[in-house]
Amino acid sequence: MPYKFDMKRWSLAAASVALLAFTACQVEDGADAQPAPEPTQAAASAASSSATSESTTSQATASSTPPAPAAASSDAAPSAPAASQSEASAPDAPLLPELIPPEKPLEVPEGVPEELAVVWEVWSLLAAEHVDRATFDPEVFTEASIRGMLVALNDPHTNYVRSEVFNIENQDMRGQFEGIGAHVSMNADGRLVVVAPIADSPAEKAGIRPGDIILEVDGENILGASLIEAVSKIRGPRGSTVSLLVQHVGEVEKVIIEVERGVIPLQSVILRSEPGQRVAHIRMTNFYNDTADKLAATVREALASGSQGIVLDVRDNPGGLLSSVVDVTSLFLEDGLILYEVDGEGRRKDWEVRRGDDVLENVPLVILANQFSASASEILVGALQDHDRATVVGKTTFGKGSVNILRQLDNGAGLFLTFARWYTPDGRLIDRNGLEPDIEVTHGDSQQEDVRQLERAIEILEAELQRRASLRTAA
Repeated sequence: MPYKFDMKRWSLAAASVALLAFTACQVEDGADAQPAPEPTQAAASAASSSATSESTTSQATASSTPPAPAAASSDAAPSAPAASQSEASAPDAPLLPELIPPEKPLEVPEGVPEELAVVWEVWSLLAAEHVDRATFDPEVFTEASIRGMLVALNDPHTNYVRSEVFNIENQDMRGQFEGIGAHVSMNADGRLVVVAPIADSPAEKAGIRPGDIILEVDGENILGASLIEAVSKIRGPRGSTVSLLVQHVGEVEKVIIEVERGVIPLQSVILRSEPGQRVAHIRMTNFYNDTADKLAATVREALASGSQGIVLDVRDNPGGLLSSVVDVTSLFLEDGLILYEVDGEGRRKDWEVRRGDDVLENVPLVILANQFSASASEILVGALQDHDRATVVGKTTFGKGSVNILRQLDNGAGLFLTFARWYTPDGRLIDRNGLEPDIEVTHGDSQQEDVRQLERAIEILEAELQRRASLRTAA
């Protein structure tokens, strides 16, 4: 009899679970919660027949009489109406709907990859059977599907670009644009981070700082927007005002900053030191088409005025054109590899030093870099570091070492995608790792940090100039 006793306990437990599920469904649906009734004999029998079907079948083969239904609780109402077999097996609470197999295999359109056939199947079923199918907007579904695929990449630099903002990427590198004047990037959490405001720009004057996170533009949350879409919302005609909800780096409170847009000149090379100083401090803000030529001219002017060493400052430099950084790096190297890239199929492409007239490979050089030195800046840092051409002072760089291209789509939109990744000549992966400086200089106050990094760079150059002077004297 212990076997029948266990079956009885199992049946009662199953009945209790069924009644608890019914009560939970009532609460979920907003019904007033009522005390759960004691299981009736019919309910217990129904739960028993469902929960123990396999055991009942095996028991029936050993005995000619069917198992007795589980006894009802002694507190159950004695006048409970008897239920038929069909009624007892149909609980009041809705369970899973009936499974409907496809009438015929789905015919996937030609050109749809096999791994995406189920996506097409889901869309076909929604369009054919969903209760709200008459209100479907195909464009919304298309964009949502694309964004879903891109989220799975976990790559903040691959983005879908709507048609109305597709041409925004082509406005850079033309010498000027209208906006607030801040270089931005998208971090791994999908938040828009200010890499650096452009010097003397409306953004800098309004109090935008490197590392700030822009959360809203004119009251609209931009979390989840692509980089180019977020930029398109911030940019606008000169004289207009944009309201930004900003979280300053290291602070908890968020502030609203009103910025009047203006015409932003794209100046990439700035001489920060006075002419004739022994060490010239040259700031590079970006890498444009003419940056190498402007840098070469600035260095030559500094040397002609009496400077003997160069501090090349790429702190807060967000990058720019690959061809530009190759030209800039070639100014300071005689020959060799500057970087190489590896694409999704493992193919490697090398970028070698370009020979030209403006070769400055003998000028004593120190590079200043920080956590907002990104992309092309990191290529320059990595190449000169690996070739032992310059000492790098500051902090670990940003870690944006991906090769991105912008592809136009048939619907007028675009896909900004990561095509390959960059490596330094010695094979160091830049992307998401960044590059460590030779000498790290940090401080709790950002302004003091900038000053101390520059002072340390000048100290290194002064020591190198003295060493070279000693060698000339000894010779």
